[in-house]
Amino acid sequence: MPARPADRRRQPWNKGLLIGQKKPLEPKHVWSIRVRLEIAQAKRDLAIFNLAIDSKLRACDLVKLRQDDICSGAHVRRRATIVQKKTGRPVRFEITEQSKSSVEAWPPILRAKGSRYLFPSRLHASPHISTRQYARLLHRWVESIGLESASYGTHSMRRTKAAQIYRKTGNLRAVQLLLGHTKLESTVRYPGIEVDDALNIAEQIEL
Repeated sequence: MPARPADRRRQPWNKGLLIGQKKPLEPKHVWSIRVRLEIAQAKRDLAIFNLAIDSKLRACDLVKLRQDDICSGAHVRRRATIVQKKTGRPVRFEITEQSKSSVEAWPPILRAKGSRYLFPSRLHASPHISTRQYARLLHRWVESIGLESASYGTHSMRRTKAAQIYRKTGNLRAVQLLLGHTKLESTVRYPGIEVDDALNIAEQIEL
C-alpha cells in the first residue's frame, strides 16, 4: 500500500495544545476572581468558584452536587460528605464561611426553579451543568484577571487549596485524605511544589 502524502497524514490530537498538569491558582488569583464575581453579582459563578476551592472535588463530582449534599434546610453545613464517582469511596470536605455565604445566597433562586441540583443546567436535556460548561466558566474567570487560560483547567480548582495546605503544613497525608486519593503516590503530584519551594522548606530544618 503506497504511503499517504505527508500533508495528508493525521495530525496528533494534541498538536498545538498545552499538555500536562494544570497550575493551581495562587491566593492573589483567588482573591482577584472573587472580587470580580462579587462586583458582577454573579451569584451562581461565585458559589461554584468558592465551593470548588473548598471541596477540592473533581469536576464530575462538583457539577452533580445536590442541595441536600451540603444543606440542612436553608442552611449550609460546615462539612459535607459525598461518594466520588471515580473511586466509589466517600470523601469529606469543609465549607468555609466564604463559601457558606455565597452558596446560601444561591439556593433561594434554585428553590424558585424547583431544582435539587446546586448548579442546574439551562438545557432541558441535562439536570445540571456539564463538566464542559464548568471548564468554560473556569477559562472565563482566569482570563478576566489576565492569566493564560491554556495553563489552567478544572483540575486547577481541585489543586488550589491542596497546594496551599501542603505549603503551609508539609502534611502530604492530610492532603491525600482531603482529595480522597486511595494511594499516596497519586497525591504527590498535586501540591505543585517546585524545587525552590522544596529548598525553602529544607533550609528551615536544622539537625
